[in-house]
This record gives sequence, C-alpha cells and structure tokens, in this order.
Amino acid sequence: MSAEVLRTGRTAQRSAVRPGARGIPKAVLGGAGVLAFLLIWELIPAVGLVEARFLPPASEVIMALFRDFGLTAFWAAVGETLLAWALGLAAAVVSAAVLGLIIGMSPFLRRFTNSTIEFLRPVPSVALIPLAVLLFGVKIESSLMLIIYACFWQVLIQVLYGVADVDNVATQTAQSYGFSRLQRIRDVVFPTVLPYLMTGIRLAASVALILAITAELIIGSPGLGREIANAQSGGAISGMYALVLATGLLGVAINMVMRLVERRVLAWHPSVRGEVVL
Repeated sequence: MSAEVLRTGRTAQRSAVRPGARGIPKAVLGGAGVLAFLLIWELIPAVGLVEARFLPPASEVIMALFRDFGLTAFWAAVGETLLAWALGLAAAVVSAAVLGLIIGMSPFLRRFTNSTIEFLRPVPSVALIPLAVLLFGVKIESSLMLIIYACFWQVLIQVLYGVADVDNVATQTAQSYGFSRLQRIRDVVFPTVLPYLMTGIRLAASVALILAITAELIIGSPGLGREIANAQSGGAISGMYALVLATGLLGVAINMVMRLVERRVLAWHPSVRGEVVL
C-alpha cells in the first residue's frame, strides 16, 4: 500500500512539473517582448504622438543600423569603446581585488578605512568629468579615469563582503595545520571570495560600458559616444538612434559573455551547479 502511495505521489509530482515544461520558452517570450516594443515604436511616429523628425520609425533606425554595420568607421568606434571598457575594467578589478583582500583580512584596516570608503563610494563618477578633462583632455585617459573610479567600488565592496564571509573554523583549521598566510589566502579565503568577486566583475562590466559611453558623449573621447554626439549635432537623427541601439546591443553582448564566464569559473559552486533555467 505504501509503495502504491509513493508511486502515486511521484506521478503527481511529474504531472505538476509537466505544464511548466510545456510552457512558452523564455527566449520566445523575450523575442515577443522585443517585437512588441519595436511595433509600438513604429506606431508612435505613424500616429503622430511624436514627430518623425524627433523619433524616426523603428524600421528606419534598424536600416540605418545595418548600414552602419558595413562602415569601417563604425567598427573603429566600437573598438575604441571596447578598448576603454576593457582597460578600465581590468585596472579596477585588479586594484580592487588586491586592496579588498588586504583590507578585508585586517580588522584594523577594515575599521580604519570604513568611513573613507563609505564617503567616497557614493560620489558619482560623472562629477569627476571636469577633473578628467583638466588632467587628460579628450584622450582615452579621461574615459579610463571615470571607468576605473566607478568600477573600483563595485568590486571592492564585493571582495570585502567575501572576506567577511570566510568561515572562522576553516581559517583556524588551516592555521592549526601550519598553513602559511599565502596558503590560507589561496585555499581558504579565495574560494570563498571568488563568487563575490565574480558578481562584482559582472556588475562592474555593465557600469564600465555606461561610463565609457558617457565619457565619449560628454568629453568627446573617441568611441561610440562621440559618434552619437556627432550624429545628433549633424542632424542625422536616424543614425543617432541607430548608434544608441548599437550601444544597447553591445551591453547585452557584454552581459551574456560575463554570465557565461561566471558560470564557467564557478562551475564547482553550489549556486551554479544547482542553477535551474526557467
């Protein structure tokens, strides 16, 4: 009797799962959402809610984007933006990870720097634009200054959280076995910090792109942001919107790549092993 009840329970569980499995795939829903957005965009200038000279139809902007794909100047601008993004992100990650480990592993340094970190962290990077222009002009260094400042705090805070989450029992056990400081960092601290670090890098990657485009748009550093400003000042409104779409696609691509890297690096971690794709 108990075996029959067990089988019935399992059958009920499978039946409860099946409707979800037969639901609309997430990718299809996402694609439908994009199509709905483009349709609404197409209709807004068509019905006169916004003049077409200020908001061209989506079809016109998409055609301009495909034309840009065939231009060398467009890919050169993408390369300039990605160069600033990569250099700024790399510098911020390395400096924040090292400093975060040093501060996090020292109770004195953690207390000593806490008020300074909490004061500097909320300062918007865009507030540093005048200083960046004074120091570096319109060169890529201005973009790097803003990117590094914004991304540094994203990674540093996550590393500090990760170090604080290290199990004291594991630390004491490593000490009792005679682990050196370097061995404790490698075998005890770093595996705990790594998931936090990867979260910080993923968040910082998006922030880095935002700051790169912002710096190019306002300061005039080479890249997609400057091309957007040039298109706007030249009256090429469709081209301007096409470049804005290009920055959005670039952001989506960066986010997908960072999530893929995070899953590969943390393949051993329970949060990734138990991840369920809905």
